[in-house]
Amino acid sequence: MSSLLAFSLLLGSALSTWANPVSRQVSYSETLKAAAAPRYFGAALGVPHLLNFTHDPLFDTDAVLQFSGATPENEMKWAYIEPERNVFNFTGGDIVAAFSEANNYVLRGHNLVWYNELAPWVETLTGEDLWNATVNHITTVMTHYKESFNLYCWDVVNEAFNDDGTYRENVWYTQLGSDYVPNAYAVARSVNAPLKLYINDYNTEGINNKSDALLALVQSMKAQDLVDGVGFQCHFIVGELPTDLEENFARFVAAGVEIAVTELDIRMNLPPSEADIVQQAKDYATVMNACTAQGAACVGVTTWGITDLYSWVPSTFPGTGYALLFDDNYVPKSAYNSTIYALRG
Repeated sequence: MSSLLAFSLLLGSALSTWANPVSRQVSYSETLKAAAAPRYFGAALGVPHLLNFTHDPLFDTDAVLQFSGATPENEMKWAYIEPERNVFNFTGGDIVAAFSEANNYVLRGHNLVWYNELAPWVETLTGEDLWNATVNHITTVMTHYKESFNLYCWDVVNEAFNDDGTYRENVWYTQLGSDYVPNAYAVARSVNAPLKLYINDYNTEGINNKSDALLALVQSMKAQDLVDGVGFQCHFIVGELPTDLEENFARFVAAGVEIAVTELDIRMNLPPSEADIVQQAKDYATVMNACTAQGAACVGVTTWGITDLYSWVPSTFPGTGYALLFDDNYVPKSAYNSTIYALRG
C-alpha cells in the first residue's frame, strides 16, 4: 500500500469519527463553547494527538465537544510546511483543517513569518532572495487554505518584538529592516483580501515597552488597512497576571482592531498546591473578564492545548505544569468552572 493511500484511509477513518463522535451526553452542566458564544473557544491541536485519539482511552469525546475553535500547534509553521525551498508539505495542516471542518470549528492559521521553527534554508538567504522566498511562502500557503470555509484568520507575523520594544533581530529584520512586517501583511492582503490578518505576540498583555511598540505598529498598519486583529498569547504564571490586562486590551480595541486571546495557559510549580489551584481559577476568570469587557471586539479565546497530558509547558519550563483547563485524565479543574462562570457573567 502506498504511503499516500495509507494516509488517505487513515484520514478518512479519522474524519468519520470526528464527524460522528461517540453518542453520549456531555458530562458537564455547561460547555466552554456555549458559555463563550458568540465568541469561539478554541484549543491548540497537534496531529499526533488527533490521529491517535480514537485509540487513546484518556481522550474523552466530551472534551472535543467543549470547543469551537482550533489552532494548529505546529503543523503550519515554516519548518514543517516548507522544509525545503518550494517543497511544500500540507499534510499536517490539512489534518487539523479537516478536523476543524468536521466539527464546525473556527480555524486560525498559525503562522506565516516567525523566527522560530523556521526551516534552516531560510536563514541562509539574503536581501531580495529572502524577500522572494517569503512572498512565495505566504502566497502558496494562504492560497492552499483559501477555500477552507472555516478559516478565520492568519497570524501573518509572529513575535516581531523584544521585551524592550525593539525589533527582534531575526533574519528578516537583519536583511530587510523593519519594513518586512507591513510588507508581509501587504502580500497577505493581496492573496486573500477579505480574510482577517493578525499579529501575534507574548508579554504584550500588560502596558509595557513591548506592548507600546506593538500598539504603535498596529496603529500604523491599521491606517494602511493591513491588519485586522491582535493576538495576545497569555502564557502566564499563576498569580502573576498583569494588573492592567483589561486596560491594555482596551487600548488596542480603541486603535480599531479586534483582539483574541490566542495561546492561553497558566502554569504553576509542581506538584500543584491547593492555593495555586484556587489562584489559577481566579486567574482564568480574570482573563475571561478582560476579554468580555471588550464586547464583540474580543472575538475568541484559545487555550494552548486541551489537556495537561499534551501541554508544551513541562518540557519548556521544567518543574512547572498543570496549566490547562483539563488534567491528564481530561477531568475539568476549578479553572474550568471559573472560566465558564466568567464567560457567562
